[in-house]
Amino acid sequence: MEMIQEHPDAAYLAADDVVDHGHPLVRETADALWAAAGGDPYAYAKAAFEFVRDSVAHSADSGDPRVTWRASDVLRTRTGICHAKAHALAALLRARGLPAAFCYQLLADDDGSNAVLHGLIALRRPGAAGWARLDPRGNKPGVDAQFTLDRERLAFPVRPELGELDYPGLYAAPHPAVLTALRGSADRPELWRNLPTGL
Repeated sequence: MEMIQEHPDAAYLAADDVVDHGHPLVRETADALWAAAGGDPYAYAKAAFEFVRDSVAHSADSGDPRVTWRASDVLRTRTGICHAKAHALAALLRARGLPAAFCYQLLADDDGSNAVLHGLIALRRPGAAGWARLDPRGNKPGVDAQFTLDRERLAFPVRPELGELDYPGLYAAPHPAVLTALRGSADRPELWRNLPTGL
């Protein structure tokens, strides 16, 4: 799939109230991961991805009812759905000057019902012009997302025959429909009812 860069390069490094990479906890986490990676951008990107994938529980897997959406809150509580985890990973990458974009898939149940928007990120490859999608959702039986920049290893390859699709846009900020659902839901069961079913 050819991804479409929606914004100028600088937008993919920006901070806001969601991707708050100036927050002390985000900076502290980024600094620790950077030191462990020996200051190498590729090793840092891999470490940041694995940290969010493995150390921040997907709330549906863990049964946590809390709804998080701000990157610093995701790192503080160590919980969130796919969109929240994507916000945290983007903040960690941008904190070290690595451009990160938000990407979306439309996924469904095995019979094609209950379509819902799934969130992930794209990383501008260190030292290259291209982008690579990464999915920090969190692994479980049947889900094996990995850090690879040469070929995708996402949590959920789309199944077009079920109406699933990859959206090609590279967004500099989380989609407003996603943020509306996250901010307006008191708990995860309510969030499940509010999540957008497309862009």
